[in-house]
Amino acid sequence: MAATGTKRAWKLQEFVAHSANVNCLALGPVSGRVMVTGGEDKKVNMWAVGKPNCIMSLSGHTTPVESVRFGISEELVAAGSQSGTIKIWDLEAAKIVRTLTGHKSSIKTLDFHPYGEFVVSGSLDTNIKLWDVRRKGCIFTYRGHTNCVNTVRFSPDGRWVGSAGEDGIMKLWDLTAGKIIHEFTNHQGPVTTVEFHPNEFLLATGSGDRTVKFWDLETMQLVGTTDREANGVRTISFHPEGNVLFSGGQDTLRVYGWEPVRSYDSYSMGWGKIGDMAISSNQLIGASYHQTNVSLYVVDLSRTNLSDNRQIPQESIPTPTPFTASGHRKSFVTDRPRTQCGHQGQTEQMKTEPNDDPSQDQGEEDSSEVAQIQNPADYKELFKPRHDLARSPTIKAPFPAPLEDPSSVSAAPVSRVSPSQPTAAPVSRVSPSQPTAAPVSRVATSQSAAAPTSRLPPSQPAVQPTPAVQPVSHPPVVTSSQPQSTVVPSDRDKPVGLDMNAFLPKQPQPIGSVHSSAVNNVQPGINESDVLGSIEKGHNSMCAAMNHRHKNLDVVRSIWTTGEIKTAVDSAINMNDLAIVVDLLNVLCLKPSMWSLDLCVMILPKVEELANSKYENYIHAGCQAIKLVMKSFSGLIKTNITAPPISGVDISREERYRKCKTCYESLLRTRSIVEQKQHLVGKLGSTFREIKLILAALDC
Repeated sequence: MAATGTKRAWKLQEFVAHSANVNCLALGPVSGRVMVTGGEDKKVNMWAVGKPNCIMSLSGHTTPVESVRFGISEELVAAGSQSGTIKIWDLEAAKIVRTLTGHKSSIKTLDFHPYGEFVVSGSLDTNIKLWDVRRKGCIFTYRGHTNCVNTVRFSPDGRWVGSAGEDGIMKLWDLTAGKIIHEFTNHQGPVTTVEFHPNEFLLATGSGDRTVKFWDLETMQLVGTTDREANGVRTISFHPEGNVLFSGGQDTLRVYGWEPVRSYDSYSMGWGKIGDMAISSNQLIGASYHQTNVSLYVVDLSRTNLSDNRQIPQESIPTPTPFTASGHRKSFVTDRPRTQCGHQGQTEQMKTEPNDDPSQDQGEEDSSEVAQIQNPADYKELFKPRHDLARSPTIKAPFPAPLEDPSSVSAAPVSRVSPSQPTAAPVSRVSPSQPTAAPVSRVATSQSAAAPTSRLPPSQPAVQPTPAVQPVSHPPVVTSSQPQSTVVPSDRDKPVGLDMNAFLPKQPQPIGSVHSSAVNNVQPGINESDVLGSIEKGHNSMCAAMNHRHKNLDVVRSIWTTGEIKTAVDSAINMNDLAIVVDLLNVLCLKPSMWSLDLCVMILPKVEELANSKYENYIHAGCQAIKLVMKSFSGLIKTNITAPPISGVDISREERYRKCKTCYESLLRTRSIVEQKQHLVGKLGSTFREIKLILAALDC
């Protein structure tokens, strides 16, 4: 069939990656054919892209894993946990090589140095740490962010580190001097991802404000900004040749050029919470996660516009000189510097600080820190050939594109494979009406990537021989020890608990299929107007509710624009609509300077309601407000509550004491709610546990 008959983008596979929710994942930066995932089950699992079985399961963390990252050669994996511990595994030796401690809170992001044994980490404690993996543990701590650090990246020459976070600021650090070079502050929301151009002095940042910005690292000026996307930008990646940038958001992929900034191509992917992207064999591989599942998607770059409706030739770009790249911008010098003492010389080129904590570097392997090889065949294929001194690089065949078939379901089946136990054959969901003699997984593998798959008619079950499978003992159900969350998730793709078919009238069944008396209230002769009328049922009431909310927001906005912030907040609270309060809090949390003790007195009672809400968006808005109040006013509240009484009359002091006591009591009530919900599984439970630690500062 002609190339036009195949899809430009498709879902490759979906499988269960962990026994609890997946928190993070990363693709191999060079091959794009390996992946690691970290989850609430405190494990790091390794996978081969296109295969449903876990290759290796790495255990040792005592708290949920929050971030993972491959080394440049894909032989090392670093994983950061909720407790602030970093563990580094050697995948070829199948053992842990280092445990690094020093962060006071969850590790949110990691990156490996382009050469040399160095790792940089960003944490919820707002600090960035540079680690010497082989010798010294933490060699420097960079301080300057005021909120959680979301992303850190080394520059291609290894001399700079870019960091960005919830404070909406991207900072560029000089490793040699140990100080900040520049701050980029043009984003209107948290910065979620940072990437350096592979050659030029160019930087790209993606943000929750739904834009990607390009920065010139010679002039430190903004080059351009993309138009706002439908959702926040979750991950970005430059093409290895440096000609375009790929931007991944909720269910979308966009291809951008710069100077001037324009969009070359876009895809509606449907991948949800995209976690990472990599390029392999002229295909873009995208990995996303939702609850315990991981999904992989493929985009054919040979059929993607990488310029103004013209395909970029496949010739490799010339080696850049130290002073020119595209003719006007300086380039990174990525040749590894030669030093007299190797690793020691590299360390001397970086600013270091004394290491006062010997517990930062724990090189001994613990009995609980185990690398379990679940699939020896795939493990040997990936790592054992690296022992050979002379070998040719293995070129992976691209994944075959499925045929365009609008009537078929494009989603791949979910493979129910336990990541902690080896299996002889992949297990896939099978409909009860289908034969179950030989389960068949439609997941593409690297061995069979070049061969097209043939489909058997439903009447002919597959007869291929399958090896004997040992009985699989499933992991214990987490509901027995931890309560399941009944909160409505914020990233849901449809209303929770809503049956869409209930809005359609029941269709009459064919004559003879059932007795006429068995048909439930089916009126013969149903027509299109009846169907549309049934669909529109309730539409007017929904429109009225939304119009009412819109009018309320207009009232709050009109008061806000006059500068009466306190009056605007009071008006929003008196409307008795938590949705209005959430919208207002989302704005106020971006402007900490607007907060005052009076504002805390008004808002904290509503924060109690938000913490007890069933909507995840409401809970997160309330938690953000608690963080801001505790950061800015906890000292003032404690000082006034614990201050001894004074003789005489001080009206202003008494008024301040009354406000502080009101805030204190509201925070205590909120803490009791948080303590009840801290044992929930998933991100929500992590958020409640974090808030509990923050509210512990109230104890006098």
